[in-house]
Amino acid sequence: MAVSERGPRERMVFSAAQLIRRRGVTATGMRDVAAHAGAPRGSLQHYFPGGKEQLVNEAVAWAGRYAGKRVARFLAGMSEPSPSRLFAAMVRQWTDELQTAGFLPGCPVAAATVDWAEATESTRDAAAAAFDGWRRPVARALTEMGVPAERAESLATLMISALEGAILIARAERDVRALTTVARELGPLLDGGVARRD
Repeated sequence: MAVSERGPRERMVFSAAQLIRRRGVTATGMRDVAAHAGAPRGSLQHYFPGGKEQLVNEAVAWAGRYAGKRVARFLAGMSEPSPSRLFAAMVRQWTDELQTAGFLPGCPVAAATVDWAEATESTRDAAAAAFDGWRRPVARALTEMGVPAERAESLATLMISALEGAILIARAERDVRALTTVARELGPLLDGGVARRD
């Protein structure tokens, strides 16, 4: 669904996620979100009676769902899926985006976790649920590729953790080196998790 096809509430959640990933939660104001979404300021209270905390939590949830759905898209583009190819696709999305956008955007879930989750338990819970909503499709994909289920959970966590850390380093260094490094170094380990079929 294109941004223009979204209703005002959906646009505000999307806009909050986009602003949080660039500025963090603290520097993202409710008025900024309304302006970015092209929504009347008065609609914020109507759609988000829980205020900024509710909006942030919904933006974090949106980001988790988006990341989870991307897994299926990555797999659909592969003629021969493998754990390393899936991880390379996840990394490539970020290398392309960071280079195109001047290393400004990061992951809104990570930003909310670092910036606000310490003070807001509901945001911490929303971030944990968002990461889980991303991890589960990755683990399921790995299982379908032949990784035993118990190992797939661990490898999915490793993939997301390595990617999130590399995104942070890439933004700090304004260079994709950390991203390309994790893809290259983890690839053989990830493919090694596929159970041998004798």
